[in-house]
Amino acid sequence: MAALIQREGLRVVVGLGKTGLSCVRFLRSLGYQVAVNDTRDNPPNLAELHAEFPEVVVSLGKLDEQLLLQAHEIISSPGISINEPELLSARLNAGIKIIGDIELFCRAVDKPIVAITGSNAKSTVTTLVGLMAQNAGINVAVGGNLGTPVLELLQQSADLYVLELSSFQLETTHSLRAAAAVVLNISEDHMDRYANMQAYHQAKHRIYRNCYFYVTNRQDLLTVPLLPEVIPHTSFGLDKPDLNTYGVIREQGISYLAKGQTKLLASHEMGIFGEHNIANALAAVALGEAVNIPMSAMLQTLKEFTGLKHRCQLVTKHQGVAWYNDSKGTNVGATLAAINGLGAAISGKVLLIAGGVGKGQDFSPLSSALAQYGKVVILLGEDATKIDAAVTAQVAKIHVQSLAAAVEQAAQLAQQGDAVLLSPACASFDMFKHYEDRGEQFVALVQSITK
Repeated sequence: MAALIQREGLRVVVGLGKTGLSCVRFLRSLGYQVAVNDTRDNPPNLAELHAEFPEVVVSLGKLDEQLLLQAHEIISSPGISINEPELLSARLNAGIKIIGDIELFCRAVDKPIVAITGSNAKSTVTTLVGLMAQNAGINVAVGGNLGTPVLELLQQSADLYVLELSSFQLETTHSLRAAAAVVLNISEDHMDRYANMQAYHQAKHRIYRNCYFYVTNRQDLLTVPLLPEVIPHTSFGLDKPDLNTYGVIREQGISYLAKGQTKLLASHEMGIFGEHNIANALAAVALGEAVNIPMSAMLQTLKEFTGLKHRCQLVTKHQGVAWYNDSKGTNVGATLAAINGLGAAISGKVLLIAGGVGKGQDFSPLSSALAQYGKVVILLGEDATKIDAAVTAQVAKIHVQSLAAAVEQAAQLAQQGDAVLLSPACASFDMFKHYEDRGEQFVALVQSITK
């Protein structure tokens, strides 16, 4: 492992979250000189860093241009934009390479990687592929943007790595050569960080660089890369599949997941619910076949997997009303998938609870889905008025001041056959610690009124 990485010069780790600390540990284990820079005065892992590595120089409170310009390489946290003036100066004026923990991982590992990105459903598909491999008896490690920082995965000596990768992580990754790569979908997200959709799109598509096999979404042309046709690839979608692609065959009112003309599994046998999850399952199967996971193990996993917390998680059914926690739906694309997926599968209508910090998104795409499936939109948080203005569908809109009030309103308005869906299309940090906190509060509120 150590032989793959040059040792000369100082490495400056920017950001001391979980990822930053994992980078320090990894670099020091290889004998590098390391310094740490964080814009916070008291970052979360400072005491741990001092205890483990008292020799590491630490600069706090701002990006330290003087320290950065001394670096041989800068290892930046995905939470910090590489376009910050101090980082731009280091990169463009001093020619210092800026990388991330994923790049360090890719340089060190020699086992196949399944690489997964998209505006939504990354965590679901990543988890599914990992469980499929595990159920097949493959020594697999899962992490990245989901759960465990990637450098900690190296301790597991896995035969296959399944990584969820964000656009921020991909920006600083140069050596990824995925055995199988996918962009699941692309919709507006992080427009507070990117100049435009093109820049976001380009960041996502870095996942395809030097890949050995790739998977695209037939129903989202933005997922299709500009790569030579000779590179092996396939696609998934909710339409009827062509030969060697993945899709849905519908016969006598039953939808079947299929490869070409071969039916694989009836959708009602899956443990997860909604059309969007059929697409997620097909993407996972396509990726799994590309790295030789047996089909039997993949289909068994689809029957057993009941979904992730905070991702279209069924909280309860009470008096004919289903309550879903989709707090991880932090962008418009994720919320659209949830509305359309649930709306098509229930007899009633969707009561949507939405709002928070919108990250500069355009909320108008929600209109068509709400016109078809929505009963009411209950809005809260910083960008509630922006969502109200953007959604022109003839659907009732109610503004509330708290999540508790939103749940109370939904309980009063929902009727048998309806679904109440918390899918905010926004980040949570105006009112909550994080999306998990928002989801946990929602679950507790729902349970308190449906006892």
